[in-house]
Amino acid sequence: MIHDLGFVQLDTIQVVSRAQHHILWSRNQNYREGMLDQLLVERGVFEHYTHDASVIPTAFYPYWRRQFRRAKQSVGQFSYLKGLSDSKYHAAIKQRIANEGPLSTKAFDSKIVDRSHLWARPPHKVALDYQWYTGELATSHRVNFTKFYDLAENVIPADLRNQEIDDTAQIDWLCHGALNRLGIASLGEVQKFWEAASAKEVRDWAARTDLRPVQVQGADGSWTDAFATPDIEERLATSPTSRLRILNPFDPAVRDRNRLNRLFGFDYRIEIFVPKTKRHFGYYVYPLLEGSRFVGRIEVKADRAKGALTVLNLWIEPDVKWSPQRAFKLEAELGRMARFVGGLKVIWQAGNPTQ
Repeated sequence: MIHDLGFVQLDTIQVVSRAQHHILWSRNQNYREGMLDQLLVERGVFEHYTHDASVIPTAFYPYWRRQFRRAKQSVGQFSYLKGLSDSKYHAAIKQRIANEGPLSTKAFDSKIVDRSHLWARPPHKVALDYQWYTGELATSHRVNFTKFYDLAENVIPADLRNQEIDDTAQIDWLCHGALNRLGIASLGEVQKFWEAASAKEVRDWAARTDLRPVQVQGADGSWTDAFATPDIEERLATSPTSRLRILNPFDPAVRDRNRLNRLFGFDYRIEIFVPKTKRHFGYYVYPLLEGSRFVGRIEVKADRAKGALTVLNLWIEPDVKWSPQRAFKLEAELGRMARFVGGLKVIWQAGNPTQ
């Protein structure tokens, strides 16, 4: 699944289940939370930064090496990493890891010196992040979501780590991979998919590639220019399942909010950073996808200690008729979600539309 998706975003927030687990469970009901951690230990995936921290198939590593170079060149965009390329902590940290094995930030005790900006970090944390971004260190494993850093040569298999691929070939692979996973896309959307190439690099790729131009009709009836995969007709002829799914806010299907709104007419934003009094919906609200149509959104929270999965709110899209069949589908999906996170009991705090 991760190979087909390209990457899966990591997130610390756990309202029901963390984003990375929820995303995979949405596509395979047999998935359970410990499986991804085991895959990381088995080196089936590695962690790095796409548009955000993500897990990426380790087989993709040779095509990701340009990202380490780009990180060194653009480190200034991360304000708290400025000036750390020659940090005195680097050599000492790598030596400790070489001597002691994988370490987390808890193994170090340097203190924050400058608290003048929002993302202030202790020097050791900054040095660890810098070396992780630039590929000198890699995530070895996680314990209760705490990341352990190791030397890259101890994590990434040598045949992948030492494989040299021309930079143009890396860009071609990334852009083709993005378009293949999106099906139809503008060049801006191709760039946004991995965020591993500049706008100019994507334009240059398009100029040297025989792309298939198409026009795409949006939810409002307007048409925009884009490019499509060669098999777009076959893809369009494949009907999606009619099952109703509760998607995670960081799911790839809803990650590009502008594309989501344009193609599906679903105006969705996550409001975790919005003050409570200014939220349109709630803190952590999940999109509801039925087949290829977004039919609503739901606010649900798990309390594993109390054995409860509580439905706090349910909002139906204005143009959707909430039929008994849809209500039954939602009830079934909530039941699957409750089993996924530990056999919880579904409790409706909001009005239950199935009754």
